[in-house]
Amino acid sequence: MELCISSTSPLSSNPSRFLDSISCKASTSTSTALPTLSLQFQHASFGPRILSSPPARTHRLRQPLSSSPSNGRRFAVSASSVAVAPEKDRLPADIEVTEVQEPNSRVRLSVEVPPVVCEDCYRRVIKEFMKQAKIPGFRPGKNVPESILLSYVGKQNVQKATVESILKRTLPHAMSSVSGQALKDSVRIVTKFSEMENTYISLGSLRYDVIVDVAPEVKWIPEDGYKSLKIVVEIDSEIDAQRACQQELRRRHKSLGTLRIITDRGLQIGDVVVLDISATTIDQDESNVKNIPSAESKGFHFDTEDGDKLIPGFLDSIIGIQRGETKSFPLFFPDNWNQENLRGVHAQFTVECKELFYRELPELDDLLAEKLLPGCTSLKQVEDSLLQRCLEVEQTAKDQATDNAILDQLSKNKGGSSMGPSFYRYRQI
Repeated sequence: MELCISSTSPLSSNPSRFLDSISCKASTSTSTALPTLSLQFQHASFGPRILSSPPARTHRLRQPLSSSPSNGRRFAVSASSVAVAPEKDRLPADIEVTEVQEPNSRVRLSVEVPPVVCEDCYRRVIKEFMKQAKIPGFRPGKNVPESILLSYVGKQNVQKATVESILKRTLPHAMSSVSGQALKDSVRIVTKFSEMENTYISLGSLRYDVIVDVAPEVKWIPEDGYKSLKIVVEIDSEIDAQRACQQELRRRHKSLGTLRIITDRGLQIGDVVVLDISATTIDQDESNVKNIPSAESKGFHFDTEDGDKLIPGFLDSIIGIQRGETKSFPLFFPDNWNQENLRGVHAQFTVECKELFYRELPELDDLLAEKLLPGCTSLKQVEDSLLQRCLEVEQTAKDQATDNAILDQLSKNKGGSSMGPSFYRYRQI
């Protein structure tokens, strides 16, 4: 069984709010239609994760225990240790929690629930079933002999519901030692539900392990190492607001134009062409020549004003091509090409021109403003509005790039800290 929590903010110290964030789903059923208990969790089988543990320390939060464990700090937790919990969630006895620090800023909490707490949860479950079950011969909500209720509902269903009730009531108390440090999306119960159920049936008590990622303690090595930390922020030229504004204005203007077929000349800058493209590797040994599927395309619509988005040299190689004509030319994929397996590859491209068009555009003036951007009455108003939007995008991109650069440097200079993956996911959301 695993319990996952979707939020990415640190755990609240209020267990009632914590319970509200748990995703619960019914998983038990009986042969007779019964209302679903609201305290049921989702079932799944997950084996416990075994990680090496560093030397542990022991201290007491409430009362001295009979022995000090050698593998973690051990303490007793009761309802009084979580003062903000609602009255109905107070426990009739202490639960025992052993906390063990694990690698990558993870904490393992081993929770032991005594029989008296389990019995109290059992009674609550029985009471809840008694309210909801419609047993022939008994009025809804009236007391039903326990033996009759068990035979009607099913003893195994009651046991499953009891284990789920124990988990829901005790988990917030068990998490009290790491509240404010834990990342909610990393909290999970790693003990199999079947194991917990067998323990409860045979011993009348319950034991389960919880793994949670906590915010790491960052230590600079040396302590003043941050003073020499240098952050280099690389900003893509495409997020330059002025440039992006002009590109967006041009795109909107072109969308209002009409494409006309070209029959009497070759391709020029500003035209739109439909191409069939194929590519192979170039090798002196013809047996090693291979097709490049990712560079092939049929009916590819290419706007020559977007030539910088293709492999360098491609646009220059097809300038002048006419409808029905085929051209073949060699090109090198640059070292910074998106597909790593193509970087530096020498390829032979074959291009056939299927269609050729030029754009007939309306005059760019105030009369076109409303069509370019609804609500605008002048070309200047259109440009100002687009620029404002692009400035917001640029600032967001700069902030994100700065955050990424800082996180990258922190991960390289984190010194004595041990940061788990959940910490980075939490920071980047």
